[in-house]
Amino acid sequence: MTCDDCALRVAEALTRAGARCVAVDWRAGRARFSLPEGVLEQQLRAAAEAAGYRPGALVRTGEAAAPTAVGTDFDLLVVGSGSAAFAAAIRAVEAGLRVGMVEEGTFGGTCVNVGCVPSKALLSATGALWAAGHHPFAGVPAAAAVPDLKAMVAQKDELVAELRSAKYQGLVAEYGFEVISGHGHFVGPEELQVADRRLTARSFLVATGASPTVPQIEGLEAAGFLTSTTALQLTAVPARLAVIGSSATGLELGQLFLHLGAEVTFIEAAARVAPLEEPEAATRLAELLREEGARVLAPAEVVEVVAGTSGRVLTVRSAAGEETVEVDQLLVAVGRSPNTGGLGLELAGVEVDRRGAVVGDPHLRTSNPRVFAAGDVTGGPQFVYVAAYEGQLAVGNALLGDDHEVDLLGLPRVTFTSPQLASAGLTEARAREEGLEVVTTVMPLDAVPRALVDRDTRGLVKLVAEAGSGRLVGATVLAEGAGDVIAAAVIAIRHGIPTSELAATLHPYLTMAESLKLAAQTFTRDVGRLSCCAG
Repeated sequence: MTCDDCALRVAEALTRAGARCVAVDWRAGRARFSLPEGVLEQQLRAAAEAAGYRPGALVRTGEAAAPTAVGTDFDLLVVGSGSAAFAAAIRAVEAGLRVGMVEEGTFGGTCVNVGCVPSKALLSATGALWAAGHHPFAGVPAAAAVPDLKAMVAQKDELVAELRSAKYQGLVAEYGFEVISGHGHFVGPEELQVADRRLTARSFLVATGASPTVPQIEGLEAAGFLTSTTALQLTAVPARLAVIGSSATGLELGQLFLHLGAEVTFIEAAARVAPLEEPEAATRLAELLREEGARVLAPAEVVEVVAGTSGRVLTVRSAAGEETVEVDQLLVAVGRSPNTGGLGLELAGVEVDRRGAVVGDPHLRTSNPRVFAAGDVTGGPQFVYVAAYEGQLAVGNALLGDDHEVDLLGLPRVTFTSPQLASAGLTEARAREEGLEVVTTVMPLDAVPRALVDRDTRGLVKLVAEAGSGRLVGATVLAEGAGDVIAAAVIAIRHGIPTSELAATLHPYLTMAESLKLAAQTFTRDVGRLSCCAG
């Protein structure tokens, strides 16, 4: 094997022959897989040879083939039922392991219930209204300016129920693992109690996710506030809304209500909104929010909240001094904290950090070698695709003989504002902090034919490359469809592709994807002097 295509061909051949959980590493010249009962080595060899490859010796590794130990209830016992939990359970079942899943609340975790799915469903609806010219701040009569949010929320709830059933609850019977309902907590290093049952397993996986963080602000609890969960349940648009925090969640939900007609004030403690993203993109996004009618205070902090006669009164401190901001609703979106309270981790000998996140090594193994952790509960990047990746990786390391470390090179991030803000890899500042010498380019969106055709040139593209080699290490796109565009940058970063190669690669004309090619070209030429589709 000499390339990724070779690995794909081998994986497909082995899978067709009956192997399961196939992982092929062409650099190491190795394929790992589980061998279900009834599938013969000769079948696999014949399949590999038919695909044009010569297999080496078959070596049995790890514990995947071992039966559940006598006196042990499960091979894998998972606490939680979100993305990390299900990815782990599915991989373990496919490897022939006995799996149990403990859940005390609603099946499916954050993403499908109160995160990605419901928020994007509402964002899609309100974004379409805004794109169609529904601009409450542009003189639209009050009666026409208020969409039926109650109907939108009902449609959102219907979608959530459908996906929860199809993608989570419906998979339990299909894969055949056992669900144990109730609160699970460790009572020792090798035992988990759920109600009156004490359960044992060869390995445990903590995948309990995270919940909205509540900051310590005087009067906040007494005055009341919204979180990213409760904000999605509102059926009436607040006339005035303040949003504390302006990373992805705060920006998305703040703009959602802005597009529905609320007067929105963003309050960010950092120097700018989207503080972890490139400053050029963050500054431009703040300008766009202001153009749409929002007020953006950054840096600023809320020092006190008081319940008023018709809402809440915030005392906000900034470089300009203190001011009061009166609102009807207050949304707190300052991050999420790991759900580790009440799990009895101390009894299991599992270490947590000062935030309460489970401490694990690069293999996701905790201080108790029989306990692994994956997803938001680890305090790492809180993305559903990271959780699923870690859930599968943890099972491989715990029970299938793997020895893989978490690898998030080129990690993509998307903020679903309009326009979207998407990025991958390192920002310029982060790259320099890591000791890289880099060169950068920032290209306005009016250099992209697709943006000109759409008459929407509000964004930009920024690329960060290693000086000398030109290897792409970071990319940021502020544009409609940026979340789709950024996938190509992820591939380029993971495979060390230089910007010169990106600039020379064929990209389809009149797509936003072409913006990456054009931005890569700006390292060596003025794209403003090219014809529409000149390479």
